[in-house]
Amino acid sequence: MDKDVIRKELADYAHNAWSGWMKYLFEKSVHNEDGTVTIPAWAVSRWNLQVITKYKDLPEEMKKSDLDEADEMLKIMGVINGKEEISNKRKDS
Repeated sequence: MDKDVIRKELADYAHNAWSGWMKYLFEKSVHNEDGTVTIPAWAVSRWNLQVITKYKDLPEEMKKSDLDEADEMLKIMGVINGKEEISNKRKDS
C-alpha cells in the first residue's frame, strides 16, 4: 500500500477514534443550560488516573482498549490481516 494512502487511512482512523471518544464523553457528561458540559467526578477521577499512568503500568483490563486501537492501526498499515492473527501472536509471546 502506498504511503499516502496509509497516511490518509490512519488520519481517517484517528478522526473516527477522536469523534467516537467525544461522543462518549458528551454522553457521560451533564449538559448545562448555557451549552457547556460538566464531566462527572467519577469520570474525571478515572480519566485523570489513566492520563498520568504509563501504558506499561495500566491494569490489564485498561490495556485492552489500547491494544485494540493498536491492532486497528496495524491492520490499516497492512502489518496484520485480522484479529485471529493478533490473538495467535499474543499467545506466542
